[in-house]
Amino acid sequence: MTIDSTAPLGSLDTGPLEELSQRVAAAAPEFTAMADAIWDDPEMRWEEFRAQDKHQAAARAHGFSVTEKVGGIPTAFSAERGTGGPVIAFLGEYDALADISQEAGNPQRTPDPANISGNGHGCHHHLLGSGALLAASVTADYFEAAGIQARVRYYGCPAEEAAAGKTFMVKAGAFGDVDAAVTWHPTTMTGSRQSLTLSYSQVYFHFTGLAAHAGAMPHLGRSALDAVELMNVGVNFLREHMPDTARVHYAITDTGGRSPNVVQAHASVYYVIRADDTRQMRDLQERVENIARGAALMTETDLEIEFDGACAEVLPNEVLERTLEDVLQQLGPVGFDATDQLAATEFAVGLDEREIAGSKRRVGWDPRDGRALHDDLAPYQPEQPRPQMTGSTDVGDVSWVVPTVQISSATAALGTPFHAWQTVAQGKMPAAHKGMIHAATSMAATAAAIVTNPGVLAAAKQEHTDIIALTPYLEPIPDGVVAPPLRVDAHPTGR
Repeated sequence: MTIDSTAPLGSLDTGPLEELSQRVAAAAPEFTAMADAIWDDPEMRWEEFRAQDKHQAAARAHGFSVTEKVGGIPTAFSAERGTGGPVIAFLGEYDALADISQEAGNPQRTPDPANISGNGHGCHHHLLGSGALLAASVTADYFEAAGIQARVRYYGCPAEEAAAGKTFMVKAGAFGDVDAAVTWHPTTMTGSRQSLTLSYSQVYFHFTGLAAHAGAMPHLGRSALDAVELMNVGVNFLREHMPDTARVHYAITDTGGRSPNVVQAHASVYYVIRADDTRQMRDLQERVENIARGAALMTETDLEIEFDGACAEVLPNEVLERTLEDVLQQLGPVGFDATDQLAATEFAVGLDEREIAGSKRRVGWDPRDGRALHDDLAPYQPEQPRPQMTGSTDVGDVSWVVPTVQISSATAALGTPFHAWQTVAQGKMPAAHKGMIHAATSMAATAAAIVTNPGVLAAAKQEHTDIIALTPYLEPIPDGVVAPPLRVDAHPTGR
């Protein structure tokens, strides 16, 4: 079976779209309240116990059967409803980021005085998970009422930020019986075209030396901190000799102490290594590891390399994207009003003008357009090369084992830097809720279109099979590596 790619956009049968929109609107207050509650209590990767509890309680209340600790991971779960037919998965996230606490709705830098943790939802995952569960619940309601045979499964996915929880779930076989996956990501624009992402790995380098009096007996010491610094210098020289789109970042997580008159006997540095695909990433990682080995040799220190996690690049599915685009053409953009635009304009005042102009160009607007929120649909241009972003997502690994589609939905002002306090500040605003509700409607309608339109699912699976036959999935996580919470000696924060 094939899908007619020449048919006018918006021609796909999305008959239940109006009904799904009404169902989403009716259920939305419960799920936006849950999103706000998770925003109020931001938890870091692998530690999202309270967020997970909220999601599980909502899933059970809506008739889903919950399976806890998917893949053996304490904060991963799945929830299923329905019988027979294909399995349609909705992917949700709920982890926050460190040190970006911000007062809700405040466009001036003001950490939230009620936030003890200092964490913040700087990527709007509080909306992502809540919106995906809203979509799953409404889709299950619709299938049941219409007598449609299908199983709706929601995955509560932990640790997307710098940990790749879904990759560990994929490796554990959690998606083995899924027929198609639908998800979304909050952003500053609304559209169906999936950007290409980078494969990445994250690795700790722990150096151990010998302590000594730095003034009286420095010759007896072997500095682990020197090893970290030499490694960083070596990697800086490497940057000239790696692909343009590759990225290498680091953070010194252990300096060995605060006394300069003591030779540091231990020090650690944490690296994130990104490249176009998993094979390139692995090659680059090996070069970084060799530099670390050289630094240990130069300083006569011992080196422990601790692999922390990884994810693959995203594999887009054209059939499912076309289906999503058909839904968007009939649904239209997020319904922001003048009050939303005015509130977003207050944030835009403090943002980088070049980023705002670039964002407007990417959605096909004149940079001088006065609107701060994207109340339009980004151009759907399948004939153009896909945009390449230099970030990463563990949705990539799911997309290599099951046909996957992801909508971008506007929840913040154009030009807003994600992973920053400005995103946190906008996370509970009416515009953010509207973006979440729009995404939930889009996901529910796309899932319904996949199940009820003859040929869509078969064509999506055939496209996926054809690509995998030519380019098999290369697992980014080596055999034997388990998620940080499952390691006996794991740090409480997952390191």
